Amino acid sequence: MKPQTDGGARSAKAVRNDFDDKPREACGLFGIHGHADAARLTYFGLYALQHRGQESAGIAVTRDRDIVGHKGMGLVPDVFDDEHLEQLVGTSAVGHVRYSTTGSSILNNAQPFVVRHRQRAYAVGHNGNIVNAQALKNEIEESGSIFQATMDSEIFLHLFVKSLRYGFEQALVEAATRLKGAFSLVMLTSRGEVIGIRDPHGFRPLCLGKLNGSYVLASETCAFDLVQAEFIRELDPGEIIIISDSGIKSIHTRPADRQAFCIFEFIYFARPDSIFAGHNVYQTRKAHGRRLAAEAPVAADLVMPFPDSGTYAALGYSEASGIPFELGMIRNHYVGRTFIQPTQSMRDFGVRIKLNPVRELLRDKDIIIIEDSIIRGTTVKTRVKALREIGVRRIHLRVSGPPHRFPCHYGIDFSSKGELIAASKSVAELTDLLGLDSLYYLSLEGLLTSTGVKNPEKTFCKACFDGKYPVHFDEHLSKDCLECLA
Repeated sequence: MKPQTDGGARSAKAVRNDFDDKPREACGLFGIHGHADAARLTYFGLYALQHRGQESAGIAVTRDRDIVGHKGMGLVPDVFDDEHLEQLVGTSAVGHVRYSTTGSSILNNAQPFVVRHRQRAYAVGHNGNIVNAQALKNEIEESGSIFQATMDSEIFLHLFVKSLRYGFEQALVEAATRLKGAFSLVMLTSRGEVIGIRDPHGFRPLCLGKLNGSYVLASETCAFDLVQAEFIRELDPGEIIIISDSGIKSIHTRPADRQAFCIFEFIYFARPDSIFAGHNVYQTRKAHGRRLAAEAPVAADLVMPFPDSGTYAALGYSEASGIPFELGMIRNHYVGRTFIQPTQSMRDFGVRIKLNPVRELLRDKDIIIIEDSIIRGTTVKTRVKALREIGVRRIHLRVSGPPHRFPCHYGIDFSSKGELIAASKSVAELTDLLGLDSLYYLSLEGLLTSTGVKNPEKTFCKACFDGKYPVHFDEHLSKDCLECLA
């Protein structure tokens, strides 16, 4: 079997940071109960959720009243092969793909995380960010507990086993209610139960499906499509679902006063074939583009995205404006996690290896570029410069979301204001800095309205746009806070 090493993690991150200016989300979750091929189905479920995390992948299964698993650094097909899956024999499984928002990108922090307590084993996978992790870890360590990793996800398991004296179900409730912030969890027990938990605000998605007689949990419905499971519903905010041989039991903890589903799932994170709150992501992104065309019309020869993030909003903008849609930049789909580094003379190599403009299509044209976000601005600036160099006449940038002016503390990796270029510069300043002829961000009202969701003000977390945080957070909490305490 392949060794579980963390080789490649540094280079993968280096490639991403050098020329990828997109926000990153926490993780993807999958779980299945009561299927003879649970590990293989989990593998395919994680494959469908690969966009949610590319740093590590893991699967844990129940076998002989114990939990066994395999995890490693890298993409799902890099971590698993047929030999691994053949050894992961069991009828219940949970899986996880990770992008680190708390804790380093190392094998020790890969999930599912497995612990053993009084002849029983538990595995957990987590999507989100626990904002009171530092305080909880201090409290748990004061009572004598020892941590094996530097991720906030491990805290849940410590709280859970300490509460088992109240019984299994109550321990789940006690542990979940101590956590503050964003968390969707899948959990596996050595008895074969599969548990799904969603935080009281519903920041991160978690869905329930059915495959013949088996029940399935996943971060997104696109994972159900791949394994041919039927989508039943999304878990409610504050809901705990326990799937066992006896069926499904739902426990509702006290929900928050308002929901706070991360609106960036609709803008960028989720796969376009997924469904949230009854709305297809693809159609919602097109609606954002149509609203953008209504708010910021401009004369141009064509509308184009920077693939792939702006593609669906660009289709909507083109549809509403009547301006032709073109794929003016071609993406190289074979860029791996590592490659031989270029020489200093090969300027802007990082951007050009991913996207290359179609010169004959764009030369002497006025173009509208649709993007879903501008975080640090470095990649947009380089791409606009490349377009100028091939002879594009005018460049108008339209963004299908408001400016990111506030850091996220709930699982997106821009956790400080200094990382957000719109926090310190006006639209006019950004227009000049990025080398554009015009720049327009979709209004917050336009974004919310075009989701089609009823009462969007009380449905979505939009703190990165307006600074109104649904859950109080520690001002000093950072991505590496747990490592500072280790």
